[in-house]
Amino acid sequence: MSKKKVALACSECGSRNYSIAENVNRVERLEVKKFCKYCGKHTIHRETK
Repeated sequence: MSKKKVALACSECGSRNYSIAENVNRVERLEVKKFCKYCGKHTIHRETK
């Protein structure tokens, strides 16, 4: 079974900094507070399609 990768995009600048393996049991989109190297601060990163 191969895992599908999804990208996490910064909510402020929109850059896709992180990628994670998708969990098939999750229904809503993932939101994580991570460091954005382009903004230079910790921001909310949301799962993109």
